[in-house]
Amino acid sequence: MLMLTQILSHTPRWVFALFALLVWLGAKQLLAGSVSLTRVTLLPIAMTGLSFYGLLSAFGDSPLALLGWAGLATVLLLTVQRWPLPAAARFDPATRTFHLPGSAAPLALMMGIFFTKYAVGVLLAMHPELSRQSGFALGIGALYGVFSGIFAARSLRLWKLAIREDRETVAAA
Repeated sequence: MLMLTQILSHTPRWVFALFALLVWLGAKQLLAGSVSLTRVTLLPIAMTGLSFYGLLSAFGDSPLALLGWAGLATVLLLTVQRWPLPAAARFDPATRTFHLPGSAAPLALMMGIFFTKYAVGVLLAMHPELSRQSGFALGIGALYGVFSGIFAARSLRLWKLAIREDRETVAAA
């Protein structure tokens, strides 16, 4: 318990604010709602950026960490983008908005990225030599890649829906 207290007391305040923001953003997506095409694009970009920043801040330009990230991001992007969207997902070409059912996936992915970054930061502060261990770099890079790939694939699936709806609207006109 003492170690946890020390870890939390040495955590910058902005980290708690970021955590609260991510929980809020993720919790909003638990409920059905409308989302703009811009937001569907920007959130995965922001989360992939946070994931990649976590990788670079921990391992610099480590080829193994980058390989793990790129490899798993690609595999998950190619896999998850093939999954069907929820039946209730709709795109309105007139307003350029999606009507989506609630999902816990964005919250889980955001928390995954946040807690990975936090845990890696704590581990590296306590054991700096871990940043030079290839297995650790590859594993953490791969984990960040999983989060990035899933986020990107979820966005790509929605973009495909928007393109399909746009084509159908044009064909019907």
